[in-house]
Amino acid sequence: MRSLITLQKQLLPDVLDVMVKRYRILQNIRLMQPIGRRSLSANIQLSERVLRSEVTFLKDQRLVDFTTAGMSLTEQGEGLFLELEEMMKELLGLSSLEKELEQRLGVPKVIVVSGDSDENDWVKHELGQATSLELSSRLKPKDVVAVMGGTTLAAVARMMTADAKNREVVFVPARGGLGEKVENQANTISAEFASRAGAQYRLLHVPDQLSEEAYSSLILEPSVQEILTIIKSASVVIHGIGDAETMATRRNSKVPSLQKLIDNHAVGEAFGYYFDENGKSIYKQRTIGLQLDELDQDKYVISVAGGHSKAKAIAAYVKNRPSDVLVTDEGAARSLLDL
Repeated sequence: MRSLITLQKQLLPDVLDVMVKRYRILQNIRLMQPIGRRSLSANIQLSERVLRSEVTFLKDQRLVDFTTAGMSLTEQGEGLFLELEEMMKELLGLSSLEKELEQRLGVPKVIVVSGDSDENDWVKHELGQATSLELSSRLKPKDVVAVMGGTTLAAVARMMTADAKNREVVFVPARGGLGEKVENQANTISAEFASRAGAQYRLLHVPDQLSEEAYSSLILEPSVQEILTIIKSASVVIHGIGDAETMATRRNSKVPSLQKLIDNHAVGEAFGYYFDENGKSIYKQRTIGLQLDELDQDKYVISVAGGHSKAKAIAAYVKNRPSDVLVTDEGAARSLLDL
């Protein structure tokens, strides 16, 4: 397959350009269907005039269906897209990016999706799709899945699909709430995962940040102890990786904490731990939930983070605790290789 693609690049570069363009159109329709032409045009940065011609061609090929709600893939279009996916990863250079990152970062499996989520919101849907497929392939009956919060994890949850084998799977929040938008909190996201996957869920009704006195009191509550026992028994953990300063701001960190992060050149955050470029933990916020040092070898850890701005944060985190799987996008992947 690779040799054929190489030949096509040399002999028929225009054909490959058209193929990539139409693949991107199918990809975006699949992720956001039903979608209108204007929204699709903005997402893939293609003029409405050119897009009109392309989607008309795809409709004539019975790959796309038009309704008043917008465009959707037909069954034939879905089948063609799935057949194209692996070949397009080769063509777009994503497969080689994955292999190079696995070696560079020491992560057993890296999945790279096309695009840059700093520049296009639809890429988060791609990250979600890739992560949900990876998770679904790992799930077994009676598994406990601990889920962190954030916009990327919310996108992953929306891409989950129901499966009979998930009936006894339990999704739990890996930590309390940040006090941010409810749709981005771990409780909400774990419930969304369960609803989409046809699974069960439990909630942790505590704030993420606590004073020492409040922490000592809450940790003794029987209901809190019960859910914490379930969370710590998780066989699968899904989490994001954040930029240190952004996460500190989201958590409304007090000035001394924020200044400490700046003074120590913190670049990344995960599980309430802040890391410098060497992966050294330089600050930890007191939280109720799963702790970084509890990610033992029995837990299958899936890290999800995209966008070129996250490159330093991703590199810092994996130096501290390499994940079993890293799901990222092309923007972050290329920036990671440039570090």
